[in-house]
Amino acid sequence: MRLLLHSLFLLLLPVIVAWFGISLAGAIALVILGLLWRWAISLSFLVAPVKIPELELETISASHFVEKVRWCMDRLGLDYAEKPTGATLGAFFLGRTVPLLKFRTGAVNSRIGNSPEILRYLWGRYSAAMPEQAKFLQPTPERLDLERKIDRCGVDLQVWVYSHILDDRQLTLHAWGISNPAIPAWQRLTLYLSFPLLRVLIRKSFRITPAHFTKARDHIQALLTDVESKLVDGRGSILGGDTINYTDITFCAIMGLWLQPAGYGGGKADSVRIDPHKRPMEMTRDIEAWSQACPLATGFIEKLYTSERR
Repeated sequence: MRLLLHSLFLLLLPVIVAWFGISLAGAIALVILGLLWRWAISLSFLVAPVKIPELELETISASHFVEKVRWCMDRLGLDYAEKPTGATLGAFFLGRTVPLLKFRTGAVNSRIGNSPEILRYLWGRYSAAMPEQAKFLQPTPERLDLERKIDRCGVDLQVWVYSHILDDRQLTLHAWGISNPAIPAWQRLTLYLSFPLLRVLIRKSFRITPAHFTKARDHIQALLTDVESKLVDGRGSILGGDTINYTDITFCAIMGLWLQPAGYGGGKADSVRIDPHKRPMEMTRDIEAWSQACPLATGFIEKLYTSERR
């Protein structure tokens, strides 16, 4: 609130100067006042810091990258607060993406974005304090390489989803959380009113074209086929052995976006789940084709969700 009021003052400053015909000296005085105000705010954060939970995860309910981090935090047994936001508003209007982990150490509030960086932070923070629980987060060159491949496919899935649903206003708004009461009402209203603009921005930023859609779908199929070939020998983890690690969770969370297994989101994404009967037919055909072509991979996802997220 402190920064919000200051930001509003800065935005209205030119209007105030023009409206009241303030002289140059008066305008300079107002600028100095604004600078002093901002300095006072900085001091106030040190003297009376904003009370936030020790761990707070800023999310979009349906996001597969969020689900990746959320699942790992749940598996660690961490006590954290989740703060759902209205879909693309943060990215396009604030330059901020999710997942975003905010954490407090003493009087200092910090934040980390991007799912791989958040998982590295969790490993670094908890591997010594609770080594057995955090063992699944241990990064190795092989795991890091697989994680990068899966995350790239996660972007392809965004292209795939939007290519299918973006022309359907109601379906897209539903997926963005317009019916989710956990998202502030003003954000849901903003999503509704700004949908035409947001749709244009998404088409441009994700390059939603038939050619890019085909390429994205092929990349998804290639990753599924690769994992399918690895699971033929009956292993319990994609990279071998039977012990689950964070790359297995990453794969299941990212691919969970299209498969939508029971338990996706750990109960946090139920309000944005798309009814199969309302999906575009082409989208359903892709889902059925992947499920039939890669039964081991899809079975692996469903099994892990059943054992850990339900």
